[in-house]
Amino acid sequence: MTLKNKEELPLGGLIEEAGNAAEYETGGWRTFRPVWDFEKCIQCLTCWIYCPDSCIIVEDEKVKGADLRFCKGCGVCANECPPKIRAITMEEEVKFKK
Repeated sequence: MTLKNKEELPLGGLIEEAGNAAEYETGGWRTFRPVWDFEKCIQCLTCWIYCPDSCIIVEDEKVKGADLRFCKGCGVCANECPPKIRAITMEEEVKFKK
């Protein structure tokens, strides 16, 4: 992806190319990341439904984790995980940088 200078940007912030969000990796903003306890996870896919960044990875109708290139660490997935299950916890990103 190449950044455009201000003369190349469309007026009014129009989005001229459909599906261009895949080019913008936003995971670098994150201070917390979701961590799954797959022993507890009941594969209800609620986290996948509510994820505002569409970063939850689902294969064969099962959650496999998150694509951290796009996860902003908002915690919506952990909040929406069923209260009796709580299979997702938000962990500080600094723990994974060591």
